[in-house]
Amino acid sequence: MTLKLATLFSRLVLVLAGSLVSMANAQQISRPTSVVQLTGLAGVKDNAKGTLSVESGNLHFVRGKTSSDVSASSIEDVVTGADSQETVGKTVGMLSMAAPYGGGRFLSLFRTKIDTLTIRYRDVDRGLHGAIFTMSAGTADEIKKGLLANGAHATAVEDSNPAALTPSSSSPNKEPKQ
Repeated sequence: MTLKLATLFSRLVLVLAGSLVSMANAQQISRPTSVVQLTGLAGVKDNAKGTLSVESGNLHFVRGKTSSDVSASSIEDVVTGADSQETVGKTVGMLSMAAPYGGGRFLSLFRTKIDTLTIRYRDVDRGLHGAIFTMSAGTADEIKKGLLANGAHATAVEDSNPAALTPSSSSPNKEPKQ
């Protein structure tokens, strides 16, 4: 009798643990990520540095006392990408251009990798908006997954197999070379 009771108790614990995990996934609170909001959010200046996270079904951007939320269900498209930016920029980059023999141009070759996150969303009046964020490499996919889990849509299908994008010699549309 105790074996049946122990089995029943262990199944009950597993069911409760599974429901807690699913509830946590439904909230999908991602850790705040440092980003630069290039453009697009209402009430936030362009090129604003802040933190971005997915909390309670919203994309949440915070910069100081200013915050902006976009409901994940109102997001029509989420696109991530990889890019790079100059490591040395702004004033130091401009001053280095005056270096003799093109020495300043050499500094522009040093670049750091970044991720981009672009969203297209509708406001409460159904007006179409877009926002672009940049962040450190490897972090945009986590935010995208959080948004998709909370009801956002993505129109572009990303293929993780680049070999599938290259034409093969056995393609039926190709004629054999002679």
